[in-house]
Amino acid sequence: MTPSGFRPTHVVPQQGMPAWETPDPARPTVPLDPLLPVRLVERRGDWGHVLCSNGWSAWVDGRYLVAVPQDPPLPDDPLTTTADPRPLLGRTEQALARYRAAVEELATGGLDGEAFGRRTQGLRIGVVVDGESVWLYDPARFRWVYGDGSRLSTYAADDPPAAVQDDGRDAGPHGGPDSGHAPTRVVTPDGERR
Repeated sequence: MTPSGFRPTHVVPQQGMPAWETPDPARPTVPLDPLLPVRLVERRGDWGHVLCSNGWSAWVDGRYLVAVPQDPPLPDDPLTTTADPRPLLGRTEQALARYRAAVEELATGGLDGEAFGRRTQGLRIGVVVDGESVWLYDPARFRWVYGDGSRLSTYAADDPPAAVQDDGRDAGPHGGPDSGHAPTRVVTPDGERR
């Protein structure tokens, strides 16, 4: 039962999730229960500071929080879009075509093993299609995403949440203001979005 006035913005994933006292992997605390409603109150790179319905707060890997449906936007609010899977699918097709061309050239003797290794170095793709569901590896953000045909959401990431610099920017190798992460809306205790 949630206290009156508590409006969750997210829930913990169904397998639960680790939590930390501060945005520092060296300071773990009690893990959060599966499907626990939480309100995201602050975001620092990949870290999310959440408030639980019982008043307890912790830092978590904010990439794995599951957003709960919100009220439709008011007429004055700008329209927002979800991540479109088509650009990532196109980049995956291009990477597969480059790999296939290198394999063909290796098979016909146009490349030796060393040249094949150089040609394919750093090439990473991953795709699992199961009916309407798709899991794609996003090498630009070092994460797996899940899609239902119309939108994508983070499913798994290669690295733990990135550390945060004193100025609030990501200090990790894959974060930062140019990392492509959409800004997170923080909901204040009275439900106001900012």
